[in-house]
Amino acid sequence: MSVLLYRFGKFAFRRKWIVLPIWILVFLGLGATAAAVSQPMEDDFSMPNLPSERATDIMDEHFPGMSQEFDFDAVTGTYVIAAPEGEKLTDPDNKAAVDDLVANLNKLDIVDHKQPLQNPVDTAEQMGCLGGAEGEQLQQTCSGAPLNVLNEDSPDTVAVLETEFTIAEWQDVTEADRDAAYDAADSARDAGLQVEMSGSLAMEEQAPGGSAELIGMGVALIVMIIAFGALIAAFVPIITAIVGTGMASVMIMLGTSVTSIPSFTTFLASMIGIALSIDYALFIVSRYKHELHVAPTREEAAGRALGTAGSAVVFAGLTVIIALGGLSIVGVRFLTFMGLGGALAAAFAVIVALTLMPAILGMFGKALFKPKLPIVAQHDPEDDTSVTNGMRVARLIGRMPALTLVLGIVVLGALSIPALNLSLGLPGDESMPTDSTIRKAYDIRTDGFGEGSNGVLQVAADLSDVPEDQRKEALDATRTELESHDDMDYVVGPMESKDGAGAVFQGVPKSGPNNQDTKDLVKEVRDAEDGLSSEYGIEYGVTGTTAIYADVDDVMLGSIVPYMALVAGAAFILLIVVFRSVLIPLTAALGFLLSVAATFGATVVIFQEGAFGLIDDPRPIVSFMPIMLIGLVFGLAMDYTVFTVTRMREEYVHGQAPLQAMMRGYHHGARVVVSAAVIMISVFSAFMMEEDVTAKSMGFALAAAVFFDAFIVRMVILPSLLALMGKSAWWMPRWLDRIVPNVDIEGEKITAMTAARSEPEPVVHTGA
Repeated sequence: MSVLLYRFGKFAFRRKWIVLPIWILVFLGLGATAAAVSQPMEDDFSMPNLPSERATDIMDEHFPGMSQEFDFDAVTGTYVIAAPEGEKLTDPDNKAAVDDLVANLNKLDIVDHKQPLQNPVDTAEQMGCLGGAEGEQLQQTCSGAPLNVLNEDSPDTVAVLETEFTIAEWQDVTEADRDAAYDAADSARDAGLQVEMSGSLAMEEQAPGGSAELIGMGVALIVMIIAFGALIAAFVPIITAIVGTGMASVMIMLGTSVTSIPSFTTFLASMIGIALSIDYALFIVSRYKHELHVAPTREEAAGRALGTAGSAVVFAGLTVIIALGGLSIVGVRFLTFMGLGGALAAAFAVIVALTLMPAILGMFGKALFKPKLPIVAQHDPEDDTSVTNGMRVARLIGRMPALTLVLGIVVLGALSIPALNLSLGLPGDESMPTDSTIRKAYDIRTDGFGEGSNGVLQVAADLSDVPEDQRKEALDATRTELESHDDMDYVVGPMESKDGAGAVFQGVPKSGPNNQDTKDLVKEVRDAEDGLSSEYGIEYGVTGTTAIYADVDDVMLGSIVPYMALVAGAAFILLIVVFRSVLIPLTAALGFLLSVAATFGATVVIFQEGAFGLIDDPRPIVSFMPIMLIGLVFGLAMDYTVFTVTRMREEYVHGQAPLQAMMRGYHHGARVVVSAAVIMISVFSAFMMEEDVTAKSMGFALAAAVFFDAFIVRMVILPSLLALMGKSAWWMPRWLDRIVPNVDIEGEKITAMTAARSEPEPVVHTGA
């Protein structure tokens, strides 16, 4: 591989005015094609084969259309209405204001008028909840009332108005629809009522931002100016990042003509593409700068840089592709596309680095590392005689490797302890910004009906196998069972189907949708089915926001182990090929586990437990973050391993003693790894400026993971282990050595080939 890349590097450098136009034509051609054939992206968050689907199947059979509200793409909307402080919604003026709201909604085209909406105060009165019923009778009769008549502290002050819409899917909702639905309550607001909206209709589509990319580009430019000590060279990785990310985005757009692709696929691909393209460009340009000191020509330096650093880039990219592509085994569609989009971006980051980069180096020629910045360029890591900070740290590790190893492990181990308390949940209404109408609706509903009213359990019962004369008894027993659980606040129903063979209960928990007590309640209710089924023949399923959240959590948690086994196993084999060692890939994988555990611990402390007051509203960690974090960080961790250890192995193969090889390789690679890590941390940290707590937690976790893995695992723990293991670090069984292909990532064949060319021709004596 190294020889092939060496030859192509020289060709692309020399024939730059052929390679560059070809790239421009390909880029523009594919871009034009994508613009012509691409289709709108569609966000689909559905997950197949969840236990909650059993309830929706029963609903579809006995209550046609009822299950649609639990579809991730369904258009739902609920108005939550609060009376002014000290007043009630039953007061004549306030009731009249609600009448105006209902009248306005009944005039909207987007509202389904099959069943005209009714003032919730009137509904509560018709149910006999406004006088008459008391005590247990009031509880049984009015537990499902749309007015908070059961609230002992402030009754009749909050109401909910469930509204059905004619819009088929959430993706079809326009800004005009959203405004019309919200503005319909303006007359009620003018009368002094607080009216907020929840449901998918009120959820504004978050278009992928771009601020994080801009921040990342800006920081990257500054970091690369420092890394290269020159202005022009700092722009080369920016160019490759734009091209690589652009190509990945174009290919995703082309894919929309074949299948539906979620909109956030391009967002993740752009983040991964920018970060990796800059990383790989840093590695190759740094090596090119080194080769300029020893190679006879710039063309030769470009060839050697691509043959050595380019080979490392290939394997670094493969580890990322494996890690992100492996997300498809989870079986969750949006995760699959996020992973595939990121893997595609990683692939183009490699392709651009190997094919476009040498041509760009040729285009800039002698001007690449000019103008030099004297203060920044004073200590060059590619100069073996220069004493850099990297060399100083390497010498420190070499003097006391056991101490640095223990310190690194202790620090990460201590940070990992809070991860034992990790609790997962999906972002719901309670995680929305506090000034959004959805969050305000959640808070008002919580005050009026209790937090559990935001995550009602829908228990759909199938009575097909229950004799008709025993169905009432079976339903009564089911209700009694549901009410018996300590974490159940109250139960509404049953509502029986027209065919008499189905029924639906609504169980209102005491706690919110993401609370662990509520998730435990879902499990308890499901476990109770066996007893009821054996006695009466009744069967049921549980769905609703809380049940779906609990099911998604189980799927995510259950996927982590097989996912890690797949990506870690594949990457382990790949790294054996790269380093021709068993111990280095093993230590690299174990170090990754340490950095991920520390990341989970730090994230739990800040975002779940609310330490240091960095967030106002602590909550469970979003369910899909752990597996996404594992995929992304594993790929990046293996990147950093390849970048640091390949230079160490190269020094060892070329004759240096193990300890000296570690220090010299550290000296050469430290600035590249530090620069790459700083850029990654800056890009991911930009998410923390978002108002949404999920974006904050994701940004923090990714930035923390890169920090822990790059600066502690790859730059302290791994070099310490190499210093302690000595020659054993490069050991591999003979039988394995025979079957593992030699990819020559160190460029031994290039060295031998160039040395043979430089030898003088032997003198032939013909004799006198």
